[in-house]
Amino acid sequence: MRSSRRFWSCSSGYPFEKFVGEILKHQGYRTKVGVIIQGHCVSHEIDVEAEKDNQHFMVECKFHNRQGYKCDVKIPLYIKSRFEDVKKQWEKRKGHATKFHEGWVVTNTRFTEDAIQYGKCSGLILIGWDYPQQGSISDRINMSGLHPVTCLTSLTKAEKQKLIDKMIVLCKELCDKPEVLEEMGISHTRVKRIIKEGEEICSGST
Repeated sequence: MRSSRRFWSCSSGYPFEKFVGEILKHQGYRTKVGVIIQGHCVSHEIDVEAEKDNQHFMVECKFHNRQGYKCDVKIPLYIKSRFEDVKKQWEKRKGHATKFHEGWVVTNTRFTEDAIQYGKCSGLILIGWDYPQQGSISDRINMSGLHPVTCLTSLTKAEKQKLIDKMIVLCKELCDKPEVLEEMGISHTRVKRIIKEGEEICSGST
């Protein structure tokens, strides 16, 4: 298993939101990334709004590139209060009174024990690199085959950042648009090597 540090070592918040949105879309959710939603009291910028069947989700993505960082209980406490404000407004929408609404916090790192306890008690879903045991970020990556470009060892850190700046977040996106690499000045020989690694990662053969 490739480490979460390697996955996101040079990334930032928005690409992680897009990545989470793509993972959920692959699992059959209808998603919107970076949306402004009017809550009962104030408006909120939501990282990912997702819907599936009769379910409606507010997904907040917490990206960290600091080794060993853990999301403490303050984060789910804050997200839970925002979700409750959004939920009150969602329930007023036509056809939403009977819908199931739920808040999620997704991080590329881990949660403290207090954060996990609060999530379980409050009904807020927490998804971390290896939490929960089934349905963690690493599980969803492996099941979907959607790996971020930051896991490509054939790219330099600067090259990964350039791709992310161009909103190329997934290895699959890069394999579909190899010309982006040549536009960045990467030699044809290296492009072939990079694309080969990307295809191997997507196929699960690494």
